[in-house]
Amino acid sequence: MKPVVRALAVGALFLTIVVVLRQTWNGHTRRPNILLIVSDDLGYADIGVYGSRDIPTPNVDRLAREGVRFTNGYVSGPYCSPTRAGLMTGRYPQRFGFEFNPDGSPDYGLPLSELTMADRLKGAGYRTALFGKWHLGSSERLHPMHRGFEEFYGFLGASHSYMKVSDVDVGTRMADPLLDGMKPVASVTYLTDTLGDRAVRLRPAGAKRTHQGPEFARLRPACAKRTRADGSAKADPGSALLCPLRLGRS
Repeated sequence: MKPVVRALAVGALFLTIVVVLRQTWNGHTRRPNILLIVSDDLGYADIGVYGSRDIPTPNVDRLAREGVRFTNGYVSGPYCSPTRAGLMTGRYPQRFGFEFNPDGSPDYGLPLSELTMADRLKGAGYRTALFGKWHLGSSERLHPMHRGFEEFYGFLGASHSYMKVSDVDVGTRMADPLLDGMKPVASVTYLTDTLGDRAVRLRPAGAKRTHQGPEFARLRPACAKRTRADGSAKADPGSALLCPLRLGRS
């Protein structure tokens, strides 16, 4: 993902988390749900609010129009996994020796010495979930459900097929199955749609709450811009981008 674009999301997210934790410490009980959307390989001008006219992105543009844009910002690295580590911890990845993408070893990932935002929000009473890409280690001890997330549906490597449940990670060349929690998934239709559906199902509109606290979900759609199987473009980059509107009103 381009550094400036990811920085916009990072800035907004950490301001939100500061407010949430401050409210918790001050004894407030009403805390907002948080949905963090991370889009890999999305260029600065690939969405309408920053000038793209190739594919309409009305839902993202609406979020920008009704929210806040951070137009000057940078992240902690020029490529994938280290910047994810910085995003998840709020620290420069160089501070804890995580400067490169995974090298083929399943034990190379986000060090266990580091707390994630999911750890912190879970400690503040949030239900936590991750849908999509992890890319911070593929061994069991580095699995997202051991790093603060109570629910996980996605893949542990750098990328994944849209249509198949089994794949090989392009970076490590290791098997990278689609997982629901710790277990491999038996079937999938179109991964981008599935990830968005799972995020919406975290608490559907009108559903009875089984968790009394607020929710934090991190969603990484399977692609920046969605296409049909025949290669033609759809009008919006993934149904997943409906999630912040639907979850926010549930």
